[in-house]
Amino acid sequence: MSLAANSHRAHNFSAGPGALPLEVLEQVQAELLDYQGTGVSVMEMSHRSAPFEEILNTAVADLRELMGLDEEWEVLFLQGGASHQFANIPMAFLNQGTAQYVVTGAWGEKAVESARIVSDVHGGRIDIAWTGKLEGFKTVPKREELGINEFVRYAHITPNETIQGVEFHHELDCRAPLIADMSSNILSRPMDLTQYSMIYAGAQKNMGPAGVTLVLIKKDLLKRTGDSLPPMFDYRVHAKNGSLYNTPPTFAIYVCGKVFQWLKGIGGLPEMERRNRRKAGRLYKVIDESNGFYKGHADRLSRSLMNVTFTLPSEELTKVFLAEAKAHGLMELKGHRSLGGCRASIYNAVPESSVEVLAAFMVSFASRHHA
Repeated sequence: MSLAANSHRAHNFSAGPGALPLEVLEQVQAELLDYQGTGVSVMEMSHRSAPFEEILNTAVADLRELMGLDEEWEVLFLQGGASHQFANIPMAFLNQGTAQYVVTGAWGEKAVESARIVSDVHGGRIDIAWTGKLEGFKTVPKREELGINEFVRYAHITPNETIQGVEFHHELDCRAPLIADMSSNILSRPMDLTQYSMIYAGAQKNMGPAGVTLVLIKKDLLKRTGDSLPPMFDYRVHAKNGSLYNTPPTFAIYVCGKVFQWLKGIGGLPEMERRNRRKAGRLYKVIDESNGFYKGHADRLSRSLMNVTFTLPSEELTKVFLAEAKAHGLMELKGHRSLGGCRASIYNAVPESSVEVLAAFMVSFASRHHA
């Protein structure tokens, strides 16, 4: 039975692993046992084989086209998730110098935590250029609020915070090498790449299944890599070997490649941005017009297009909301345990029809329970 014929597909608002395009799942299903006449599944295929090399090369080429990556960028598919990069980045680039971090939420805090451990062991200093912690991580800094020193080894930001639901909608004036954790908003809209020296992202929100991490790194930054790194922690080694230094997560890369082709087929990142803005706008409209029944966590100018976070009047009512939503096929709407409330993650593959179902349910629920 094809997935399209399965009437039990839920409206999936999971924060990660997140929804995948139905078209991609159907293509994977069709090729699962026999990839294009090879007689084996991609999961069984040697990463040194010609069919997999074609899969990898096509994925890299499609990603370059989607994002407008020139040859100054290395494209790496690695393992360990974004959390691995939290430590790998200072190991590679801190070099007993100073790095500055912009902390807009929980994942930015985790990046700082790992970086400080590295600096304690290997030397160097981690400074906080800006943090929104005292205000509960409801906003991102304005350009004029940042004082990033152009002479630091690097600056680090998290453009979209999955847990708190805040996102940068403006570019930073940063003259230091800028590194960004884009795990939850990669490929959601066109990005100005000129300001970045490195971008990394776990695949499991907007690109594919869990198990592969995309690392985009400029060759100029690679030259600043410190010495005495084990090969697995040296980006130069992975770049030299084309992501094949060790056995890569072959199946996850294959699915990511399918997602890249899907994105190209719908019109690329400009069209994806239009869809994402419609989806987010629909839910924020419900929140704003609920007369206070729903309260958004993020300040309006910092609202995420990917993760819509909100609360209801009480914890008891939140439990009822989540139970009724699940009964309607609206899944994974519970907010992160550290924040509470609700969270609708509306990544690229979440269809607008699912968002419409959620919006209608929210309006109905509020009308039935508003005091």
